[in-house]
Amino acid sequence: MTHPHRVVVLALDGVYPFELGIPSRIFGATEDLYEVLTCTVDGGPVRTAADFTIAVEHGPEVLSSADTVVIASFDPSPEMAEFLAHGLPEPIAAAFGLIRPGTRLVSICTGAFVLAAAGLLDDRRATTHWQATERFRSLFPKVDLDPDVLFVDDGDILTSAGAASGVDVFLHLLRRDHGSEIANRAARRCVVPPWRDGGQAQYIEAPVPRTSQDSTSATRSWVLAHLHEPLALADLAHHARMSPRTFARRFTDEVGTSPGRWIIQQRLARARHLLESSDLPIDEIASQVGFATGTSLRQHLHAVIGVSPLAYRRTFRAERSTPA
Repeated sequence: MTHPHRVVVLALDGVYPFELGIPSRIFGATEDLYEVLTCTVDGGPVRTAADFTIAVEHGPEVLSSADTVVIASFDPSPEMAEFLAHGLPEPIAAAFGLIRPGTRLVSICTGAFVLAAAGLLDDRRATTHWQATERFRSLFPKVDLDPDVLFVDDGDILTSAGAASGVDVFLHLLRRDHGSEIANRAARRCVVPPWRDGGQAQYIEAPVPRTSQDSTSATRSWVLAHLHEPLALADLAHHARMSPRTFARRFTDEVGTSPGRWIIQQRLARARHLLESSDLPIDEIASQVGFATGTSLRQHLHAVIGVSPLAYRRTFRAERSTPA
């Protein structure tokens, strides 16, 4: 019998309660695929960023049995942030020493400060909350920080942006581990979107468009119904009754990425679903989602997730046929 993937969430002093609960809520929506445990560095209660303290059932010893370790976000005082710049405090360092090599690591929001303090993000791409960007860069200049994304998947280490981006990264992990069908089902159970368009740039403080009628949302819905067709910027602008230049600027402001890049993202998402749920040939899937050829689909899929369509299909077909 296959054992569930064990996820251990490390709660530090000043932890944000909302983010602390995200792994259990998302992974718990998959029934028996994951086991989520919560621990502290000494097994004792921790102060939260709210007006209460929490007690957990586990101490740091459970970190040694984890398949994935999550560093939940916490409220880092300026003093604590400066302290982390010189390495992990001894209790946290001792807890980290229990984590097995090869264990997948995930941070939510300011949890990236802890991974950076441990030297695990040096010369790697990562993200954190956009409001913490300046402080993070000053403390950890060796990290390739990208403040414009909801999360960064760098293989065995994943970092996510502020608060609810924890939902995004854990749904992404579900999709990576078990395919979009299971991830979408978990999203429906949690009443959240299976993915969000654009990136963290959407949530950085910026002027709000004056009127809703200037939105590109109706055109985005139209695009999703016409993905199989050639879609030029001029076509989208015509549908939105804007000039191409105005449409491109407004689309990027709202979504956080260009129209062309967004369309490719949607085509790949639909292609991945068809690869998992159908026996359609690669060329037919490419045609249905709007890629000119199967070669084009192969190139785009490989650029995003590093595998071919056939390898992707074999992976998720094999996982579905594996007995529980």
